[in-house]
Amino acid sequence: MRVTVLFFATLKDRAGTKSAEIEIAENTTVKKLKEQVVKTYPNLTVSMKTAIVALNKEFAFDDALIPKGAEIAFFPPVSGGKS
Repeated sequence: MRVTVLFFATLKDRAGTKSAEIEIAENTTVKKLKEQVVKTYPNLTVSMKTAIVALNKEFAFDDALIPKGAEIAFFPPVSGGKS
């Protein structure tokens, strides 16, 4: 099944694209998708370890199953604010 993967901020720069259509197997988890993304975009190897994931516009964890036609967004960790 095909899913849409979106890359934001520094992840977009490292991947060299803002989005990709990726073919995944049924019952693929977010963790498995991360592993597949790293194979396609090796510059993201380190970034995927700490990337924040949104699955259909809601935060998701590594064990979440990806439904058919899903949109998965990867964001770098965010920091900031006053200390």
